Amino acid sequence: MAKTFKYIIVGGGVAAGYAAREFAKQGVKPGELAIISKEAVAPYERPALSKAYLFPESPARLPGFHVCVGSGGERLLPEWYTEKGIELILSTEIVKADLATKSLISASGETFSYQTLIIATGSTVIRLSDFGVEGADAKNIFYLREIDDADKLYEAIKAKKNGKAVVVGGGYIGLELSAVLKLNNIDVTMVYPEPWCMPRLFTADIAEFYEGYYANKGINIIKGTVAVGFTSNSDGEVKEVKLKDGRVLEADIVVVGVGGRPQTALFKGQVEEDKAGIKTDSFFKTNLSDVYAVGDVATFPLKLYGELRRVEHVDHSRKSAEQAVKAIKAAEDGKTVEEYDYLPYFYSRAFDLSWQFYGDNVGDTVLFGDNKPTSAKPKFGSYWIKDGKVVGAFLEGGTPEENSAIAKVARAQPPVADIDQLAKEGLSFASKI
Repeated sequence: MAKTFKYIIVGGGVAAGYAAREFAKQGVKPGELAIISKEAVAPYERPALSKAYLFPESPARLPGFHVCVGSGGERLLPEWYTEKGIELILSTEIVKADLATKSLISASGETFSYQTLIIATGSTVIRLSDFGVEGADAKNIFYLREIDDADKLYEAIKAKKNGKAVVVGGGYIGLELSAVLKLNNIDVTMVYPEPWCMPRLFTADIAEFYEGYYANKGINIIKGTVAVGFTSNSDGEVKEVKLKDGRVLEADIVVVGVGGRPQTALFKGQVEEDKAGIKTDSFFKTNLSDVYAVGDVATFPLKLYGELRRVEHVDHSRKSAEQAVKAIKAAEDGKTVEEYDYLPYFYSRAFDLSWQFYGDNVGDTVLFGDNKPTSAKPKFGSYWIKDGKVVGAFLEGGTPEENSAIAKVARAQPPVADIDQLAKEGLSFASKI
């Protein structure tokens, strides 16, 4: 017998948790909503896994970072779902989705039927074994996506005290995990093929600061090459990382952060796709009126720039989930909601550093402030200027007020007549908006 629900959210990450909270706000009735997740725990704030979860002192643990604490909201413990009559179906992987018959089948053969589906399957990590890298299945080669991954990495850090780690990748995961490994007194080498770290967002000037700061912390950075193979010891544990440039690095732990891909395979050929995601409107509705897609998997109209985008970030996961639920409930009542009007936002914290970015990183750039890696309290930023307007803003070391100011600039897109003057004004330009 199929289990039947009015609403099913498939995926149990950040978006699922925020959608559940919005459903509860909108008065969902007991028994109407189910969340089906292959993870064994209720939705949690995923960013904690690459930061506080791995701290050497007082690491974060559940139930401390269940949603929605990451945005200052209440913490939704498993009991909260029970109280609201929301069914949390955990440790359950959906292996088949038939959108025509509105049914989902799990790995254990259970069938679930819905009236409205929200796809919140998120991303999966790209693995080196996907490319046939030699020895990539050795023990102690880690990827970080779910809490199980973080637990295994945490145990390895403890087991390999004062050991050597090689971090493959110079993006978000690479930078955050290199910092946390160093805090654990591990000897860290970062390896990435690009000319500088975080190339999808950082300019060379911005990256120079972080690379210098990391080097001063004792992190070794090797750029312009990739890992092409691994050797193992007699226990099957990774021992060495072979690089394309011929170098061989010793390693007790390897962490790989080379990107993710949206998990859309279940729905291939059943919904319209674009930009590697599921195409939606401004309410996260797909081309099927009873199917919505949110978070990493959604390719949606980014109103501010008049184009379709797919955004992989926790802020968008939260907001898109809330928007979809508001739209679903409004449609049932014959009402409408405002179009989604998202301002792209990215942030990171590592060591004593904290940066935020808002808007679009296109056009010419202007650097301002103190970006010396050796400064006691560095504070610097960058503006992106396109067609004579500021379209993006980045700030390291900002106060909450200053971060709000750069967000306002990115949203308002004020005109700039003189780029040199903008560089001189720096942060004060933002505070005038």
